[in-house]
Amino acid sequence: MQNLRMRALTTKPPSASSSSTPANEPTPPAEATPTPAGLPTLDFSPSDEPPQGDGGRTGARSSKDSLSSIEQRRRYLGQVSLAMLALGLGMYTVSLGGEWTPEELKEKRMTLETAPSTRWGRTVSRFNGIFDIFTKPIWNELLPPPLPEPNQKPYTLLLSLDDLLVTSTWDRQYGWRTAKRPGVDYFLAYLSQFYEIVLFTTQYNYTATPIVEKLDPYSFHIAYKLFRDATRSDNGRPVKDLSYLNRDLSKVIMLDTDPEHVSSHPENAIVLPKWKGTPGDKGLVAMIPFLESIAIYRPPDVRPILEAYQGKDIPIEYAKKEAEAKQKHIEQWNASSKGLSDGGFTLSRMFASGGTNSPVPPTYLEQKRKEAQMIYREEQAYINANKGEFERLMEEDRQAMAREMSGNMLNTFGMMFGGAPPGEKKAEGGGKEEGGKA
Repeated sequence: MQNLRMRALTTKPPSASSSSTPANEPTPPAEATPTPAGLPTLDFSPSDEPPQGDGGRTGARSSKDSLSSIEQRRRYLGQVSLAMLALGLGMYTVSLGGEWTPEELKEKRMTLETAPSTRWGRTVSRFNGIFDIFTKPIWNELLPPPLPEPNQKPYTLLLSLDDLLVTSTWDRQYGWRTAKRPGVDYFLAYLSQFYEIVLFTTQYNYTATPIVEKLDPYSFHIAYKLFRDATRSDNGRPVKDLSYLNRDLSKVIMLDTDPEHVSSHPENAIVLPKWKGTPGDKGLVAMIPFLESIAIYRPPDVRPILEAYQGKDIPIEYAKKEAEAKQKHIEQWNASSKGLSDGGFTLSRMFASGGTNSPVPPTYLEQKRKEAQMIYREEQAYINANKGEFERLMEEDRQAMAREMSGNMLNTFGMMFGGAPPGEKKAEGGGKEEGGKA
């Protein structure tokens, strides 16, 4: 009997061709065929999978309908926060369109006539003012208030740096080198008698400061220094906006070599050709007589004078004007001398020997120029005589600054690591020592 059971289990199943199922009826899904090891086979086709009822829903409850109380509170607070933010933005937008205050007009350098008068215009103006930190100078007033009379110079002269006072070149052998323009030392020292000289460059502080220290090592001639952070950005280009200067613009002259840098106030600017390192150049020194005459005659507004010379070669045109004035002065002197000699008695005969005519006296401009040149020579003699003392004082200032920086670093490190500053430790130690002695 046992042998018959084993033989029945190992009997081969009937083939598909011998099945009694008709050909036109669908074949029922085949069940897993046992393997020789007695395990069901894993071979099946996707079409044999049982269909999912109700669109594939499993009957499990959605987590959307079963939020925890913490999650519901979080969502509620988020919605409330968004609503409050939208309300705040709306109220802020409404406030942007309010009327101008005197403080705002002063800060924006506008008047009620020039400021936007509509609510939308005020809103746009105030909204754009949020981004002023990226486009406007770092200070609202670039220079401190003018000094009281007579210490304040009557006019302010703004000087660019690159290609006007110096030029920089680069080569493989020496790298970057900076050359001073011929006559720049005399230009700064002589005109500093008449002008408040301000260096206004588009370079950054850390690159321009070493150059300026070479031009004016003792800070005798350059009163103030303005760098890139004092400019206004116009489509990514630096512009020297004189409305931030804190000076009367009728008394301001600006020398530059780039028209874009002076585009905000071209009526105050003189644009000179760039100096490219040509030796023996006299373009800077040639500007001295013109600038000197303005400071001597003291016109109430320099802008009409600059406009009259706009687009001209100023040194040549001014030299013609001065020559004409000199010739007119000579003619007037000769005419006056002739009028005095009609009666047979002249001042020249009274004071001059041999009855010769007295020489033509210098003009007012020539007299003041002679005085200024004498002051320049005296100042240079004083600097040369005391150069050693100046160097000593500068070295002391550098050492004091180095000690101060070192002390600040020690204090910073001490506070970072939880200790008291060195000064406080010393004071505490001294107190204990005095207490012990007592």
